Amino acid sequence: MQTTWMAALLALIAVGHSPVLAADDVLDAIDKGRKAYQAGDLGTAKQSLDLASQLIGQKNAEAFGALMPKPLAGWTADDVQTTAVGSTAYGASMATRTYRNAKDESVEVQITGDSAAVAQLAPILTNPQIAGAMGKIVRVGSLSAIQTPQGDVQMIVANKFLVSVVGSAPAAAKLAYAQAVDVAKLSKM
Repeated sequence: MQTTWMAALLALIAVGHSPVLAADDVLDAIDKGRKAYQAGDLGTAKQSLDLASQLIGQKNAEAFGALMPKPLAGWTADDVQTTAVGSTAYGASMATRTYRNAKDESVEVQITGDSAAVAQLAPILTNPQIAGAMGKIVRVGSLSAIQTPQGDVQMIVANKFLVSVVGSAPAAAKLAYAQAVDVAKLSKM
């Protein structure tokens, strides 16, 4: 009897010291979709897999948000805003952050991915002949970007992400924020 108690106590201690595996909402939705599909319930399967896709989009948007630049000297920053829109209207995962200076000028940086629209824009925005007609071609690290006459900057990263820098600040400030985006990390996502 005492050995049974001891075994139970040791098992309880082991459970108390083992890491608790957190539920993964994405895997749960995929698993529910797979089970529904195998059972012939196509409506539930689609709904569950759409949920999994939306949750992945949210995780991507949060990852984009982590790549937002810190405020440059003399600037403050709002909290990062993230959005994930499912496959409706091409879908997209986005992170946006607004920066302001003492003159009340603003710069908004937006990173967009998970979108068929970005994939369609990539060949246009990365083609120097077409891009040159849209604005001035500028270098942002190793990438080419388009800077409009208003100073807004648009660049494609890894043919799947669109980085847009817009606002009321001067062109030099917008370009500085574009250069502050960690495109190397973004490229690896």
